[in-house]
Amino acid sequence: METLLVFLALLGVTSTQQLFVGDQVLRVSARNEEQISLLGVLGEQEELQVDFWRHPNSPGHPVDLRVPFLTLQGVKKFLDFHNFSYSIMIEDVQELLDEEKESMRRSRRIKRSSRTFDFASYHTIDEIYDWMDVLVEDHPSLVSKIQIGQSYENRPLYVLKFSTGGRNRPAIWLDTGIHAREWITHATGVWTANKIASEYGQDPSVTAILDSMDIFLEIVTNPDGFAFTHSSNRLWRKTRSINAGSRCVGVDPNRNWDAGFGGAGSSSDPCSETYRGPHAHSEREVRAVVDFIRAHGNVKSVISIHSYSQMLLFPYGYRREPIPDHQEMNELAKKAVSDLAAVFGTKYSYGSIATTIYMAGGTTIDWAYDNGVKYSFSLELRDSGRYGFLLPSSQIVPTATETWPALLDIMVHVLEHPY
Repeated sequence: METLLVFLALLGVTSTQQLFVGDQVLRVSARNEEQISLLGVLGEQEELQVDFWRHPNSPGHPVDLRVPFLTLQGVKKFLDFHNFSYSIMIEDVQELLDEEKESMRRSRRIKRSSRTFDFASYHTIDEIYDWMDVLVEDHPSLVSKIQIGQSYENRPLYVLKFSTGGRNRPAIWLDTGIHAREWITHATGVWTANKIASEYGQDPSVTAILDSMDIFLEIVTNPDGFAFTHSSNRLWRKTRSINAGSRCVGVDPNRNWDAGFGGAGSSSDPCSETYRGPHAHSEREVRAVVDFIRAHGNVKSVISIHSYSQMLLFPYGYRREPIPDHQEMNELAKKAVSDLAAVFGTKYSYGSIATTIYMAGGTTIDWAYDNGVKYSFSLELRDSGRYGFLLPSSQIVPTATETWPALLDIMVHVLEHPY
């Protein structure tokens, strides 16, 4: 009977939808550098199809990896043979995906007017783009939608502009969803956009910021990848560009920036999740942001929002040496994570990318910092690994709510410390 139920369940899924039945997410502890190297070797075995959710960094840092059901026993034998300590974080990935889909279906079944948006649910790219138009209609004197380019598959790259007028004012850039599978970031971006629009004229800090500065927010920074997570593979990370000479598709858009490009933490293998691309800014999605920030010429802060790990990071990722502004950035990050924790008690670590999470060449905020944007930060939102990239929708609003004071701390600091 159980086999029949599984077969019937498979029939109910479109042939293009990738399944993750029986896949597990393991949390591995590496005791020394030798074990770190062994995990690297494990990741290079293409036939095992191990998907690192948290990459090997240094001894003592947890490593999370999704292992397909078909190679699960082989991977566990490898870990046992080399005396790794590990635990199962997610018993069956598909179960979480099924719960996520059902939650989205329930949200859509609720009868609601076309102008009401469920901030506590995950949404498709079309739903998000439609909502952006509603936000502009509701706040025509404050919010506008601009297009900064097109994706590889010719989807529009839309940015929300929050402005009270004036030309070429100092600006803050926010982006979410550069890694397609990090759905909590898109959802947080939507909530944050609504918060900025509704708090102007109500909250003194938001009002002061927008009276002097503009805010640009790109919610779907990797639209092709995001659309693909809904249609075909929920765990897709990269862009969807074709790689010449390879059967593997896509580039990691957060390894594609011209800052330590090709360095540690990125790969030259098109089949790797961290493939850097054939050259810096090869991806249309990255190039559009680069061109926009350069053309603007007065962007004072770049905040790029990711998940997961609960961290607030600043440059550098491609080198370990502290940036000249390290002390100021560190103090600001300390205040931001403290105010974030004050909401629900969620603990964040903070520091430079290289010393806090791992070495990574070609990242957004390193490029921004190297190009004169002093206040460049990256957030890694909830959680710390229980759900990883599959954070339940019940945590969307709490995540966005606690992130808001941290974002506000950074934006107020930018306003009060002009350069």
